[in-house]
Amino acid sequence: TLLHHRTYQLLFALHLLGPTHYGVDTPTTTPHQLLILAPSALTLTLGYLLLPLTTDIYLRFNRLLLSPSEKARLTARVAHLATSRANTIDTQAAEIRRIERDLHDGAQARLVALGMNLGMAEHIVEQDPQAARTMLTQARETTRHALTELRDLVRGIQPPVLVERGLHGAVHALALTHNLPITVTIDLHGRPADPVESAAYFAIAELLTNTAKHAHATHAWVHINHGQNRLVITVTDNGTGGADPTPGSGLAGIRRRLDAFDGTMNITSPPGGPTIVTLEIPCALSSPKTLPSSEKA
Repeated sequence: TLLHHRTYQLLFALHLLGPTHYGVDTPTTTPHQLLILAPSALTLTLGYLLLPLTTDIYLRFNRLLLSPSEKARLTARVAHLATSRANTIDTQAAEIRRIERDLHDGAQARLVALGMNLGMAEHIVEQDPQAARTMLTQARETTRHALTELRDLVRGIQPPVLVERGLHGAVHALALTHNLPITVTIDLHGRPADPVESAAYFAIAELLTNTAKHAHATHAWVHINHGQNRLVITVTDNGTGGADPTPGSGLAGIRRRLDAFDGTMNITSPPGGPTIVTLEIPCALSSPKTLPSSEKA
């Protein structure tokens, strides 16, 4: 190349190369040396100064040639959104079927039994008051169980603490229900939209459940903050590691849940631990609120 040629010229002019390189005698006079040295030094200086610019142009040209076109990017984006939308619809349909099944097998069955007990008690209250009293006691117990099942079902759909206190209060309350010590640190100056808040809450709940069941950890940490229009959640434990989002697993379900919001999940879980799961969900926050920054559950 030109720079190589000029480098040889420079070395030749400085008597650092022999005559075999150019087939002429080594220059011995100052004018002769300057005649060879000046263009070589000028070329090398220009090459040094222009190297960042030419490298940038080279990289941009390659990126232009090799990167996908705008049409290809849009096509891939549409395909991704279509897949995530289909997964979301499937997940919602499965959730509706679960709610229907729980209502049918749980609260509905108990309410039917309650109606039967009350009807029988009504018919025998005059002939056998003691039996009627026993049926009313059973009816009261059935009512209590039905209410408990309905509350559990509501918590599975949208926990009341999440509605009332937001992600901050709900995650702290969730941490208190675990036997595993969990340190929760939250730095949010507002609340995300309800669907995002719900998705984040259930993702954290699933991760903490996996930690308690499979990680053999002695401590876990949950950190939540918001920046650059993204809700960032980090769940860490000091367990044995090896977490893998295989199809059908809870981690794969979390990824499908986040896809509906164009969110991402990154997992670092080497053998021996620790496991670090980072969730990012694009969203904005509502009006700022004064919230405590951290608490150990």
